[in-house]
Amino acid sequence: MKYGYRRVSSVDQKLDRQVLPGDIAEANVFEEKISGARGTNRPELENVLGRLRPGDALHVYSTDRLARSTRDLLDIVERVKAAGAVLIFEKERLTFSGDNADPMSDFMLTMLGALAEMERANIRARQLEGIEIAKSRGKYRGGRKRLDRKAVWKLLDAGFGPQEVADTLRIGVASVYRIRKEGRPAGSAP
Repeated sequence: MKYGYRRVSSVDQKLDRQVLPGDIAEANVFEEKISGARGTNRPELENVLGRLRPGDALHVYSTDRLARSTRDLLDIVERVKAAGAVLIFEKERLTFSGDNADPMSDFMLTMLGALAEMERANIRARQLEGIEIAKSRGKYRGGRKRLDRKAVWKLLDAGFGPQEVADTLRIGVASVYRIRKEGRPAGSAP
């Protein structure tokens, strides 16, 4: 049986560029829109790995789509090999199975895994640098804060306009309009 696995890091990214062989049945292509940076708790990956039997083939577009850490990548390859299946990376043109003990392929896999891990670390470092620069300029507020609906209503009741409420509470004016449209929270007086 032939299987395919495709992954992107977020829901707004597209899977289209991860081309897999056309003879894989659509029902056998497993797709996820989830970060690969946090280990292997990815349901679709676990699903396809659990289905593998001797003689099966798992096609993945690229090593960095399977894992972002060298350890995870090597562990997943070992799981596929232990199932008696073959793992094929389309972009790198690498094939791994329990049958072929190719030291050069193992070396290439380790190097590609290390490069993916380094890329992930560089992305995180650039993100932190950007946050520090934004903080120094007073333009970084941190993550999303929870909206205090009661505070919005308190200011609206005091006669503040939507823009004034937004400015005072440092939230978007659209949030003020949305809260006003949703109505008062239960138990709050007008």
